[in-house]
Amino acid sequence: MITPQKVAQALLKIGAVGFKPDAPITFKSGIISPVYVDNRKFPFYPHEWSLIIEGFKELLEQNNIVYDVIAGIETAGIPHSAALGFALHQPSIFIRKKIKDHGTKSKIEGGAVAGKKVVLLEDLVTTGGSSLAGVEALREERAIVQDCIIIISYGFKESLRAFADAGVKLHSLTTFPIVLEEAYKLNMFTAEQKILIEEWFQDPWNWGKEHGFVTK
Repeated sequence: MITPQKVAQALLKIGAVGFKPDAPITFKSGIISPVYVDNRKFPFYPHEWSLIIEGFKELLEQNNIVYDVIAGIETAGIPHSAALGFALHQPSIFIRKKIKDHGTKSKIEGGAVAGKKVVLLEDLVTTGGSSLAGVEALREERAIVQDCIIIISYGFKESLRAFADAGVKLHSLTTFPIVLEEAYKLNMFTAEQKILIEEWFQDPWNWGKEHGFVTK
C-alpha cells in the first residue's frame, strides 16, 4: 500500500519539495512562500515515479472513482496522466491552458470526451485556478467531471472552497503537514524554521508581509 508518508518521502528524496524559510520565493499568485514544489522531477527518477503512479491507482480504487478517461493539464500534469492511463490500459487526454492558433484549435487533445466521465489529474494544487479551468474546458466539451486526483495540495482554504463550489472532489496522495514532519525528521530545517513554515500555512497571503519579506 502506498501511504501518504511514503509519497512524502519520495517527494523529499528527489528534491521535489524544498524549504526556504529564510529566503522565500514568490508564486505567480503573489503569495510569498517558504516552500516550493517541483513535481516535474519525477520522470527523471523512475523508481519514485512508479510509486506515484501506483499511488494514483490505489487512490482511484479506494475512493471508488468511476471514469472513462484520465485527463492531465499541460504541462506538469501530462506525464503523470499519460503514465497512469498506460498503466491502467485506459484512455488519457491532455488539456491545453490556451487554445492553439493553428490546426484544429482544440483545447482538449487526444480524443472526444462528450458524455464520458473524466477524472482530472494534477501534480499540484495551489489556488486551484488552473485545475478548475481544466474542469471548465472539459465540461464545455460535455464531459462529466466530478473528481480530481493530485500528488499534493497546499491545502489553502480558498482552493478547497473553489473545488467544492465547482462540484469536484479533491483526492490527494499526501499532505503538507505530513511532508513537513518527514522533512523535519531529516533535519531539513530547525525547530524555529518549522514554526515559521507552519505559520505560513495558516495565513499564506499575509505571511510574507508579517515577516518582513517583500516582492521585487
